[in-house]
Amino acid sequence: MLTPGEQNRAADRMVRLQVEARDVRDRRVLAAMGRVPRHLFVPPGSQAAAYDDHPLAIGHGQTISQPFIVAFMTEALGLRGHERVLEVGTGSGYQAAILAELCAEVFSVERIPELAEGARKVLAELGYSNVTVRTGDGSEGWAEKGPFDAIIVTAAAPEVPAALRDQLADNGLLVLPVGDIRGTQELVVISKVGDSFSVRASIGCRFVPLLGRGGFPEPGR
Repeated sequence: MLTPGEQNRAADRMVRLQVEARDVRDRRVLAAMGRVPRHLFVPPGSQAAAYDDHPLAIGHGQTISQPFIVAFMTEALGLRGHERVLEVGTGSGYQAAILAELCAEVFSVERIPELAEGARKVLAELGYSNVTVRTGDGSEGWAEKGPFDAIIVTAAAPEVPAALRDQLADNGLLVLPVGDIRGTQELVVISKVGDSFSVRASIGCRFVPLLGRGGFPEPGR
């Protein structure tokens, strides 16, 4: 376990050298990245590497994204504090914690029950009462809680799931990786104005697949 001093120094280096140095400029995002104890969202054996510049395995074939990707995707949402945000792919809960620092409410969906429960536990222990986690098919969104001012997807789909597009509020933003699990993926930012959508590609990336009716099929099917 990192001491508070070690955590602060590691978080400061992470923000300066991995995030800010790569042109993430939103001061609120940088501050949130510095506050959230990333090492508490990874397995105990990986805590020493929690603030390093790469993803880490969290079990069940899933990963926690590298800090830069978390910051980049979060900045792309343009959060100002009042938003209701849907996260697809809770994983360890780290991205949800960053979002919780920046918006009013976070609704997060995770398909793996063990990960959902682990994330729920650590988020509660850290006092993030504005995050609600449920187990389910994230590609279907969370219709009864929508529409959402922002949606972030932390797994790759071959195309944008229709359910997520439909649950986006007017003037909302959707950020997700799109592409082939075995090939090129791109982070895309989708904005909605009225009944119209615009799509902007940003950077190349590599994510685990989004599984479910709106994502990749289950293995072997």
